[in-house]
Amino acid sequence: MADVAHSGNSMDNEDDGDRPEPDQEPVTGRGRRRKNKKQRSFWKELPILIGVALLLALVIQTFIARVFVIPSESMEQTLHGCPGCYGDRVLVDKLVYNFTEPEPGEVIVFERPSTWNRSEFQADRSSNGFVSWLQDVGAAFGLAAPDEDDVVKRIVAVGGQRVECCDDQNRVLVDGKPLDEPYIYWSGGPREQEPFEPVTVPDGQLWVLGDNRNRSCDSRCQGGGGTNGLVPVDNVIGKARYIVLPPSRWRGVGDHDPQVTDVALRFGLPLGVGFAAAFPTLWLGRRVRTAVRSIRSGESSGSAGDKQ
Repeated sequence: MADVAHSGNSMDNEDDGDRPEPDQEPVTGRGRRRKNKKQRSFWKELPILIGVALLLALVIQTFIARVFVIPSESMEQTLHGCPGCYGDRVLVDKLVYNFTEPEPGEVIVFERPSTWNRSEFQADRSSNGFVSWLQDVGAAFGLAAPDEDDVVKRIVAVGGQRVECCDDQNRVLVDGKPLDEPYIYWSGGPREQEPFEPVTVPDGQLWVLGDNRNRSCDSRCQGGGGTNGLVPVDNVIGKARYIVLPPSRWRGVGDHDPQVTDVALRFGLPLGVGFAAAFPTLWLGRRVRTAVRSIRSGESSGSAGDKQ
């Protein structure tokens, strides 16, 4: 009897029982099943998440924006910082002055110049080194009062301008023109500004005043006044943008330019720009409507011709 020829791969001769089942996990060289990686538990990932969040917050606070606590009443009522109350937390833009120069009317936070010899508040810092360090960290994140070297004021005059006080209506003058200051607040005492000698602001310097005019030690009194009261532009930390806490105080921080006293100029210029922009817009709109109508008319004529 002739032998039956076998064809195909030798695998055909293997017992079906030796083949791995489809659902069976692959086996390692040592005969052990490969185990899936175990996911990290939430409690192991939590410290990593906290560390990343703190790192991002530190980068933002250092280079982009910082939350600053208003520690004194010198900027009332624009910014709350009354003694014993919950002071405003203000978002300070640290990028803006990389591209522009500080302008009159802007509320700024800056490092106290070396010529300033008075502080408007006493920083409540613990004598314990570790606790004091924690307070400094909290101040950097807007959770505690800042140190005594951080100050917030409003710019009144910039380099090249001459500032003096006051005219017969008790207004500060810049380059001989009275300022328009609707933000001034009188928390007590006479509603009269303390006069000071005329000062010409050098380039790269700023003359700053507090909105709570007679409860603020600013360029008028720091270092005895005069040029000692000026603030170098290099000392500016940033521009106060928004009040972020408490929720009842959510709003932007105004930057009304006190040197623009002409109401017609203040409102007329934006209005004129609006009118100037309106004419091209209307013209373009009419051209587009005319083109659309022409296209529709052509399509209607074509359809009528096809039917004839």
